[in-house]
Amino acid sequence: MKDSPLLVVGLGNPGPKYVGTRHNIGFEVVEELASRNFAQFSVHKKSNTEIAQLPGMILAKPRSFMNLSGTPIRALCDFFKIAPANIIVVHDELELDFAQVKLRQGGGDHGHNGLKSTSQSLGTKDYWKLSVGIGRPPGRMDPASFVLKPFSKQELADVPIMAADAADLVEKHPRN
Repeated sequence: MKDSPLLVVGLGNPGPKYVGTRHNIGFEVVEELASRNFAQFSVHKKSNTEIAQLPGMILAKPRSFMNLSGTPIRALCDFFKIAPANIIVVHDELELDFAQVKLRQGGGDHGHNGLKSTSQSLGTKDYWKLSVGIGRPPGRMDPASFVLKPFSKQELADVPIMAADAADLVEKHPRN
């Protein structure tokens, strides 16, 4: 499986209700990568995922809800014969300051249900995680509510920069 493509999965929730929310920053990153490569997404029915295929890389946006991301990711891995070490899962991260990005291999899920689902479905935590910082909720706001809120007008101006910074890390990944 060493010759398998790199699978880059952006986590998010499907549907117009969630467009522009903090939880969907993973989708923004894979869309940035697709636009850089003039690639279009199409539905991969076997995994219920939207994918764009690039040379040596598959970009994916699961059409399931965040907490169920593992099932379509596992289906893509089985279909394309991709080992966990060749997966990058892009997700929102409360524990990073807004606009910070960090790529790490393995490690915990930091309470992120999309990562939890992915680790359970793959049977391992040994895949790459690309964390995109969304900051902590203000005051006593519930984190679950915070991640489903749209970015503020001020933050919205930085979202394309965050997505570009995260996409740069994917392009610099050792597998590329």
